[in-house]
Amino acid sequence: MDIAFDAREQRNENLDRLAAVPKSTLIERRAIKRKRPQKLIIVGIVVPYRKSIKEQSLGDFISHKDGKGFESNEPGRETEKYFRETDTGRKVTLADNDRRGAKKLPQDVNPKGVFACNELDLKEVQVYGFDYDYTLACYKPSMDYLLYSLGRDMLIKKFKSTEKISFDSFLQIQLGAVYRGLHPVPDEEVLRIYKNRIIPIAYVEAPHKHSYDAVHRSKMVQLADLFSVPEICLLCNVTEYFLQNHIDYHPEILFRDVKNSVQSCHPVMHQLVVENVSEYLEQNKDLRRFFDRLRNAGKKTFLVTNSPFHFVNNGMQFLVGENWKNYFDVVIVQARKPKFFTEETRPLRIYDEVKQTQLWDRVTKLNKGIIYLEGTVKQLQDMTEWRGHQVLYFGDHPYSDLADVTLEHGWRTGAIIKELTHEIETLNDPKFKENANWLQMLTGLIEEHQDYEGPEVQNELDEWMRERDQLRNEIKSVFNEQFGSVFRTYHNPTYFSRRLFRFADIYMSSITNLLEYSTSHTFYPRRGVMPHEYTSYFV
Repeated sequence: MDIAFDAREQRNENLDRLAAVPKSTLIERRAIKRKRPQKLIIVGIVVPYRKSIKEQSLGDFISHKDGKGFESNEPGRETEKYFRETDTGRKVTLADNDRRGAKKLPQDVNPKGVFACNELDLKEVQVYGFDYDYTLACYKPSMDYLLYSLGRDMLIKKFKSTEKISFDSFLQIQLGAVYRGLHPVPDEEVLRIYKNRIIPIAYVEAPHKHSYDAVHRSKMVQLADLFSVPEICLLCNVTEYFLQNHIDYHPEILFRDVKNSVQSCHPVMHQLVVENVSEYLEQNKDLRRFFDRLRNAGKKTFLVTNSPFHFVNNGMQFLVGENWKNYFDVVIVQARKPKFFTEETRPLRIYDEVKQTQLWDRVTKLNKGIIYLEGTVKQLQDMTEWRGHQVLYFGDHPYSDLADVTLEHGWRTGAIIKELTHEIETLNDPKFKENANWLQMLTGLIEEHQDYEGPEVQNELDEWMRERDQLRNEIKSVFNEQFGSVFRTYHNPTYFSRRLFRFADIYMSSITNLLEYSTSHTFYPRRGVMPHEYTSYFV
């Protein structure tokens, strides 16, 4: 019989040696001494048969037997269970102490769910606002390849970079670790560069600011939206080329050249996408139904995007239809976010669709069916009286879309995070659930028994630590081999997650996930567990 903690081929040597021992048999009893109090501690190991944790929890099949050990009443997942004598002389399991063994695996997460960071009552929301790119319009991977290729060609043409760069392939890379080019930077070098494993918040953010502009005034640049992925990949490939060919370069100069190349090719990208929308834009058949429901509920809607009108117009016609403008009370393009939310003096202008030009007329009110550009959120609020908690604005970028409107203007906010789809698919995998559950239990065993003395105990703890490290790396790599999850690094939220939870009241993988809920639904945040509160898993 093979013994495995996680149903994989990786075994613990001590359990392999005990594999032939029948169930219901007390494997081992040994006396070890604890520092305080000086008394006998009994430790036992039981190896039950394999059974899915989803069918039966560890606590269900582990029971007392004559106060001496444990018996496997039903076949169960292989694991080690320890018990010790208390001050009252009663022998208890770890499950008795903190219910680790009795915690069943969670139900699947709804991939079309809406997740609350703050309580949000939709009955109070009268106005729905939207960004366009990666909020209403989601793009296929072909968009990443297009931006990468255009940026690469622009870098070669404009900055006279070597044409050999053009042969490098496009790589899908997510943020989350320290890489130079395409290779991880050794830990020793990271410590030498940054002096510490913990980066001060002032190094990441400009002081007293929260928006995208402030982030780019800080010492560390954050590329946190999906349009940044081709830029990151191009930067990695050029850096790798310089390293492989021993070419000296200044990192900041290289970064700015790559960034300028990618940004300057956006007009070309817009035109190519307009000419073949279906090649780059994902169809969302539920989007029209979503807007119909908002209109039927009497809600006001507006669109504020940095993209030009012809680009938005062709995309919305593809997604919703020729009459897409009827779904919006106000449409503002080329808004220059986040400056749209922070400046107060840039005037709104009218865009003439026929002449495809900007008019000089003074804008004193906002009319449905008219396209506006530039302007400020102050003008939008003054002309519409849409203020505070009655406005719910959706975007994909925690900084440029959500930070200022929630901190400075009191709007409610929703984040559209496309990566949630892959994240939830991974979380719902039964193997991942079992690994995550066992990691929690193993960590609890280590935490509770780390102060026991004796070489045998220390050897056992060392083995547990090795298995824990292995599990942590495996759980991280299933999301992304290089960088792990977008939302979590080992047991802590990523910086992206912390900003997301700070600036978004709700978040979801697609705007049409809201169709799963009524327009009077109240979203309640999950009660999280603080370090000083009761232990709970999968929170």
